[in-house]
This record gives sequence, C-alpha cells and structure tokens, in this order.
Amino acid sequence: MEELLKIEKISKTYPKKKEKIRALENVSFQMREGELVGLLGPNGAGKTTMVKIICGLVAPDEGEVRVAGYNPWKERSRALSKLSAVLEGNRNIYWPLTVRENLDFFAALKGENPGRVRGRIDDLISMLNLEDKVNVTARSLSRGMQQKLALAVALVVDVPVLILDEPTLGLDVESALEIREMLKNVVQEEKKTVLLTTHDMRLVRAVCPRVIIINQGQIVTDDRVDNLLRLFEVKSYRLNLGSQLTSEQELQLQEIENTVLHNERGNGVFIDINLERMENLYRVLDILRSSNALIESIERKDIDLEEVFLEIVGRRAANGKSGTAGRPV
Repeated sequence: MEELLKIEKISKTYPKKKEKIRALENVSFQMREGELVGLLGPNGAGKTTMVKIICGLVAPDEGEVRVAGYNPWKERSRALSKLSAVLEGNRNIYWPLTVRENLDFFAALKGENPGRVRGRIDDLISMLNLEDKVNVTARSLSRGMQQKLALAVALVVDVPVLILDEPTLGLDVESALEIREMLKNVVQEEKKTVLLTTHDMRLVRAVCPRVIIINQGQIVTDDRVDNLLRLFEVKSYRLNLGSQLTSEQELQLQEIENTVLHNERGNGVFIDINLERMENLYRVLDILRSSNALIESIERKDIDLEEVFLEIVGRRAANGKSGTAGRPV
C-alpha cells in the first residue's frame, strides 16, 4: 500500500520570554493508504501542534512532512489538494452560510464544481442526519450539529488524507455513534488515510487498529491497540464482599500493592486485586479470613484502553528526561 502521510524527525519550540517551550521533539511516523490511526496524549502533549504542522499552518523548526508525496510548505497547493481537516473548534465552517451553502462553498474553494459533487453533498447530509438543517445557518446550529457539518465539509471533496482533531467533541451519544460509523465507512469503502486525535477512548477502541501516544512532545508508543492491551493484560480480579470491614482490616488492605479497596456505604465493599504478584491474593485472603468476611462473588476484570493509556503516560512522566527546556504544549 502507498505511504500517504510521512512525518520525519519533526521538532518545534515556541519562544516565551527568555525560555523556549518545547512542543515536539524528533517526532516520526508514517501512515499508509486506508489506515486509521489514533493520535493520543494528555492535554499539552503536542497533538494540536502536530496537526497544524501537517496541515501547513505551523512550520516546524526541524524535520519534514510529506502528504501524498508533497511538502506542505514547499508544494503547498499540491499538498493541500490531497488533504482535508477538521480542526478543534469547528474552524472549517463559515458561520453566515447555511449547511448546504457551506458544502457548496467549500467544494468550490477546493476547485470542484458544486454541481458535480451534488450527489455526494446529498449523501453527506443524509448520513449525518442534517436534512432538517440544510437551510439553517451554521451559527444557529447546536455545537453537535456544527461538528457534524465540519466533518461533512472535510469530506465533500474526495481527497486521500483526512486529519480529524477531536471530531466527536461536544456530541451526544447518538451523534458520536454516527461519526463512528462514518469513519469506518471512509476507511473501509473509500480507502482514506485518517489521523484522529481524541480523548474518547471508546471511539479509539471502536475504529482505530493502531494508536500513537505522544507525551511531553515525544512519541512514547506506536503500536496496534490489540498488542497494547495484550502487553498490559494481567490477571486482575474484583472481590465483592457481603460485610463491612474493620478499620484495621482496611488499613492492612491499603498497604498491599496493586490492591484497591472500594468501601461504598450502602452498596457493599469491593476489593480490586492486580495479580502481578500472586502472594498479594494470599495476603488479602488472610486478612478477610481473620474476621470470617463473606466473599459473595469474584469477577475477572478486563483491562481497557484508558487504563493502558494512563499507564503509558504515567510511566513516561515518571521516567521523563531531566534538563528539558520549558514545558510541552
């Protein structure tokens, strides 16, 4: 498959008074045709800076970007003809125009005759359930409707690379599910290459086979989601108790590593045990046996992507480099 997005050793700093704030440091990755990749990271990790660099809105200090083989700064028009983007804050819609006028306008702006893409515009309006809003101005739409219009604008012209910065932000559950199905369609049916930044781990798990996690301006993980889940999978169980614990027992349990006590008054007592070390289970059982505490059920806990993300970011923060200038943005 063709390599449609290539990021090579990108670095970017911003001046702030007498210091420099590092946004990105030596970031490299590639994406092939028909690939949907999640770009994840905590707030301030550098994700938005990376998106702006790919879109040619911000120039890097070092490194190179190629969009379908074109450099966004040296070959701007050619690179941008291969790329569409939804930027956070619905910046790619024109507020005074109606839904249909926005789609006509941005199709023309991309060099397409609106008449030639009329069928695609009608399909997008239908897929995103915007039929009742076609003659409503963008500024009068709800945040969720504006977000759906922004995605439609990005898709109105057939380009191979799509950059989506928080596409489900502000959407209700039903609208988020519509976006999820559309993303699957544009990758599977239209073979688009999609880079997706989001904090919605359910969306990532549903549509992204591969994720790149960025923290403090650097890539800390680039792998398939299934591999990450297997890597962090351990035998983790939840014990549901039928009685309250004494204060002494609670203190003893809190001293056992990888063990979390949930004492929910009125809803029972739960103990989560991560069995990286088997002796932890025996210690917990000894404490419970001392008062003949009743164990009503034992359930296997499955690790989720959010836990993996927090673990990876936490490890990077704990082992971060010293002496770096400024803070990441």
